[in-house]
Amino acid sequence: METIIKKIDRNQIDQVIMEEAGSILKNGGLVAFPTETVYGLGANALDEEAAKKTYAAKGRPSDNPLIVHIARLEDLGAIVESVPLIVDEIAAHFWPGPLTMIFNKNEKVPLGTTGGLETVAVRMPDDEIARELIIAGGGYVSAPSANTSGRPSPTTAQHVAEDLSGKIEMILDGGSVDIGVESTILDMTVTPPMILRPGAITKEMLSEVIGEVAVDETLISENSTKAPKAPGMKYRHYAPKAEMIIVDGEPEEAVRAIKQIAYEQVRLGYKVGIIASNESVDQYTTGVVKCIGSRVNEKTVARNLYKVLREFDEEEVDYIYSEAFPEAGIGTAIMNRLGKAAGHHVLQASEITKLQDYRRIVFVSNSANCRAPIAAAILRKQPLFQEYEVCARGLVVLFPEPLNPRAEELLARHHIETEGYETVALSEEEFGEDTLVLAMQDSIKQKIQNDYPGKGQVYTLCEFVNGSKEIPSVYGQTQEQYEQMYELIQGYVKKLANKLNEEAKNKCQMYT
Repeated sequence: METIIKKIDRNQIDQVIMEEAGSILKNGGLVAFPTETVYGLGANALDEEAAKKTYAAKGRPSDNPLIVHIARLEDLGAIVESVPLIVDEIAAHFWPGPLTMIFNKNEKVPLGTTGGLETVAVRMPDDEIARELIIAGGGYVSAPSANTSGRPSPTTAQHVAEDLSGKIEMILDGGSVDIGVESTILDMTVTPPMILRPGAITKEMLSEVIGEVAVDETLISENSTKAPKAPGMKYRHYAPKAEMIIVDGEPEEAVRAIKQIAYEQVRLGYKVGIIASNESVDQYTTGVVKCIGSRVNEKTVARNLYKVLREFDEEEVDYIYSEAFPEAGIGTAIMNRLGKAAGHHVLQASEITKLQDYRRIVFVSNSANCRAPIAAAILRKQPLFQEYEVCARGLVVLFPEPLNPRAEELLARHHIETEGYETVALSEEEFGEDTLVLAMQDSIKQKIQNDYPGKGQVYTLCEFVNGSKEIPSVYGQTQEQYEQMYELIQGYVKKLANKLNEEAKNKCQMYT
């Protein structure tokens, strides 16, 4: 089957194309179309055979009910046993829009559409293209997300084509969707009405209109024999190809934890994807990092969620690590989708960060133009089990200056790049709980401790690695003495790397 793709301008909808798409639906075919939430895979909701084609095209379990889409409120009464009085109030506020309501169905709706249930899920979408198609297709269009079952939902026509090209008759390309996560599902067959799937219409929004609203706190497991009452309740959904893990905790600690895990996985040869926010994206230093949106405006996170998951599939990453988001407002829907995509695999950031003592190593010399930057440059070249920010600082730096020319020549001979280096003075901001300060000589260590009493973990490099000789200043001396100084620093830094690696290994064994 060749899938026809037609571009549609929602500001000037081509009625010829809509009639063609509607005819396909009336004749039992499948048409993918945009809604404000995600792209839907449309079929005649009152045709049992069309429902079977929908399940086949998606590879979707037949007990996973389909949502029936309508374009007019008056069409609801024709497919349900009764319409509760409060539905008019709900519809006045949220229809058309990203809200699905569940009712007891009547005989007009086949069991194939409802996944064998005596209830039917109904929605009136807010997208003009969607509503025009529903009318052209006969008024009742069943439409799950237009993707292969279990994969991230499609938010562009291209996503639909990637999954369903050759399996369906037509795709209506209306560009990117607005919201990006599926509709809220509200069960109207129970009292009080119960949210079965969170979405852009939140519990708080519904409660303002109808009072008490319950939330289904349970998740039906994949091994459950109970039929799901609404889409997305039972089976693994929205999943990328890679193994995905959510790292939960305060944002700053979550970033540290993800950096720590990602560094380890990359060191072991895996390709790692990271889901970051606008606020954190620049803090990551390894892996394939993608910005999902802003914590200040979580609607941007919802809009980009599935797009980012699909991009990681294209990048062929082995693991995906995602920051968590507050479960309030649309954040509830975001975390619901991320949780399902990750198979509810969640790590606590605090359990990860406690496995690393130091995250920053600061080498200190008098002026930071020779010994300290040499030590820092050598450490950056070492194979380390954990990631560290490594830098050089000086006790007396009146203005930024480059490396001592002798030091620069020395590092160049050892194939260590130092272009762009400038000296920086040591300051109080350098001292954190996870910072290790290593002075080149004991006199420098004493000066640091006198100037910054009680601040940080301060040692001489010699002391920290149990060496026998301090690292002297060789300013103004011969090239041979510079070389001897380099060899001493190199030996100590290699011991430092070994010690850091051994401590990291022991820490991991202690907690695993």
